[in-house]
Amino acid sequence: MKILPLLFIILPQISYVVNMISINMIKKVDLSGSTLIEGFPGIGLVGPMTISYLIDKLGMEYVGYLDSSEFPPLVSIHKGEPVPPVRLYFSEKQKFTTIFAEFAMPLEIVYELAETVYKFVNTSGIKKIISISGIPQSDQSEATFAISSVDSLNAEIEKAGMKPIAEGVASGVNALLLMHAKLDGMADINILVPVVQDIIDPKYAEDAIDGLNKLLDLDIDTSELKKEAQEVEAKIQDMIKKHSESHKSYKKTLDASGPSMYA
Repeated sequence: MKILPLLFIILPQISYVVNMISINMIKKVDLSGSTLIEGFPGIGLVGPMTISYLIDKLGMEYVGYLDSSEFPPLVSIHKGEPVPPVRLYFSEKQKFTTIFAEFAMPLEIVYELAETVYKFVNTSGIKKIISISGIPQSDQSEATFAISSVDSLNAEIEKAGMKPIAEGVASGVNALLLMHAKLDGMADINILVPVVQDIIDPKYAEDAIDGLNKLLDLDIDTSELKKEAQEVEAKIQDMIKKHSESHKSYKKTLDASGPSMYA
């Protein structure tokens, strides 16, 4: 049986570091031309539920991880092995790169995290960013919203059955990545699923994947999503609870760190 910590020692690592956050590759893969799909924990846990399901259904490979002294002292156990709680996965077939995080990011490192991820995107040759998150609504809307960094992407958004946002306010890692992409002329799309405050529903992830299927011409079956989404929710909520026991203010992060946008 392979011991994961030894892999970190034996395999050459390529690191992308901005201040105290680093992205470390444990496997040499060519990410050039790929699309980064990210969804850090936020309101409704839309991102993690969606990313976890993509990793499973597309058979994506664990290729790297994010690390920082500002991250909570948590280690995930996956398939019997200890792994970092913020990981990178890659699909050579689909040319997708994903970031899966199992805890909500503290507000004080959101800017630095976005800078690190964007530097990684540029350095590795990733061509497009797609962010998955939620929009707080009093009632769940039938429409899935989206916003892009490049006007020409709006036609793709509408063709995929999503509603472009004309006016609004965004926050969080995905918002900062969107702004960086806008300034550089890079393709970036934020998929925003309406969610009801304090309710976590696998349908949120189903709506996000439906948008991805149409946007990227995929055919990902969502029939098993409910079970897996509930498992992801339980795991992330447990990790947040454990961390908040030692940092009382951290409990507020789940809602505060998520994107907030009105349409």
